[in-house]
Amino acid sequence: MKNEWKKLFLLLTVFAACFFLPVGALRFDNAVMESLHLLKWYAREHVLLCLVPAIFIAGAIGVFISQAAVMKYLGARANKVLAYGVASVSGSILAVCSCTILPLFAGIWKMGAGLGPACAFLYSGPAINILAIILTARILGLPLGIARAVGAIGFSIVIGLLMHLIYRKEEQEKANGQIAMPEPQVLRPLWQNALFFAVMIGILVFANWGRPTADSHSLWSSIYSAKWYITGLCLVLLVLFTLKRTADETREWFNTSWGFAKQILPLLFFGVLVAGFLLGRPDHEGLIPSQWITRLVGGNSFGANLFASVAGAFMYFATLTEVPIVQGLIGSGMGQGPALALLLAGPALSLPNMLVIRSIMGTQKTIVFVSLVIVMATISGMIFGAVRG
Repeated sequence: MKNEWKKLFLLLTVFAACFFLPVGALRFDNAVMESLHLLKWYAREHVLLCLVPAIFIAGAIGVFISQAAVMKYLGARANKVLAYGVASVSGSILAVCSCTILPLFAGIWKMGAGLGPACAFLYSGPAINILAIILTARILGLPLGIARAVGAIGFSIVIGLLMHLIYRKEEQEKANGQIAMPEPQVLRPLWQNALFFAVMIGILVFANWGRPTADSHSLWSSIYSAKWYITGLCLVLLVLFTLKRTADETREWFNTSWGFAKQILPLLFFGVLVAGFLLGRPDHEGLIPSQWITRLVGGNSFGANLFASVAGAFMYFATLTEVPIVQGLIGSGMGQGPALALLLAGPALSLPNMLVIRSIMGTQKTIVFVSLVIVMATISGMIFGAVRG
């Protein structure tokens, strides 16, 4: 009977929401359109060039890299210096957004990576973007650029270590279960697998190589001009390397990649719709008025830093878009502290990102991970704001 009352309550709630739906109200209608615009933009700009390559890389991790090899470098029993070094460096090399890192995180998590190194990798990928840090220093000032670099690198390691400590009993049980893992069976030379993954990462990196700014280095501009030639070369090499593998291996690779796609894409699309409805796109308002956000991040108070961290954590930032957004907010009165807090929390998290993380490692761990990012971003922002005066 209790379940029937729950169903009735849910039905009445949905009916009331539909009955009082403010269709025709300008802000509501605009928010609906913003959610659809953001979803369209996301599908055009991020799915084919970012998510699809990342999903295939994640599938390849699950098929072509042995579980024992992943655990040797990232597992619960791995050397901590090595594990966190590998996680932070490999994540930062990719320089992807908070959504593109998810299939890769799911891949190493499924293969037995320890919670701490996996979370370090999850944060470092979107947060330690070398170009974004350089752009921050040039546009927002050297002190903010240095603070972002130091904060992002430190966060990836500290958050990973804290996640490991909080769930140390569970990690110890995982480590004990990994003691008897067999040595990985070597099916082909290491250099072949290395080249295979290198060309896939090349496709991901060069296909998304950003348009150079007016003061960009000539090398960056040259690579941008040749990005599709480089991407095409990597694609040809990938096809050749794939033909060298057995039909069973290729089939398993595609099946594993499809499994990740089914798990991740629906949640991402739903999250993008909700984020667009509430917050809109850059320079476009959603349901929440932008002046509310601008007013709440003024100065360097605890509240301003906390709000910047929370707002940044739930917003979706495509790679590099956080810099002009923060530039506009600073011009509207945003303090230096909240600016840093948003830069440390925003690129690494988003509402779509959180929904997928929850499906991978559970609600509790997701809440702890997100909370650690928000708290550390808030504290960093307050310290930086106090130093900058």
